[in-house]
Amino acid sequence: MRVISYNLRENHAAGELVPLVESHDPDVLCLQECGSTGLPERIGDLKLAGATLRNRLGLALYYREHRFTMVATENFALKKSLHDHLLAPADERVVGTRLEDTEEDREVVIASFHASPLTAVNSLRRAQIDAAHTKLRELGPGLPALMVGDFNYPWFHKNLRARMVQSGYELSRSDETTYARYKYFRGHFDFATSTGLEISGVKTLPAGISDHKPILVSATYRNEDQDRLTA
Repeated sequence: MRVISYNLRENHAAGELVPLVESHDPDVLCLQECGSTGLPERIGDLKLAGATLRNRLGLALYYREHRFTMVATENFALKKSLHDHLLAPADERVVGTRLEDTEEDREVVIASFHASPLTAVNSLRRAQIDAAHTKLRELGPGLPALMVGDFNYPWFHKNLRARMVQSGYELSRSDETTYARYKYFRGHFDFATSTGLEISGVKTLPAGISDHKPILVSATYRNEDQDRLTA
């Protein structure tokens, strides 16, 4: 399963989506900072599952219709930072989709996530991540889950990784940094958290006109015996 996540920088990079999908052939495409209205129903072979409705900076999720059947899609609001209150609306920070994988005869939950910006403290972003994971468990109890996006958490991943282990999730960073706007300001802003899946790689893709580089996550399902051993 191949999942691309891309922060479009207030929709400026929207014109790159068709060639991005054609070049890397993802099964799922997760977007952040996309337009809240006027999203295309399809990008290549991918179909729109859902998008946020009340955000200034939108999120969206597309899936390969030939492989997946959509069971449900929900948008989730998370705790707000001061920045979110001042630059409203910023209510919905997760789009989660429950999919039936017809190739593997399994179900999976995949989500596009956008944490509060760097003006907020890391403890708030950790609380947002925990709350998002809780919402995804409610959307698909006991199912494998993958959440990708802009976590706005470029440093101190050791503490975040430990927090994820306690909650049953794993953190997977990309092979290269993902923020590209400033010459001396680098970090892994965009990555993945997962449960019930083996992440074989998170590749940083070439930069476009966004200040974030896209990432490509490669994942496979764990077998049920392995799930029980790691539970």
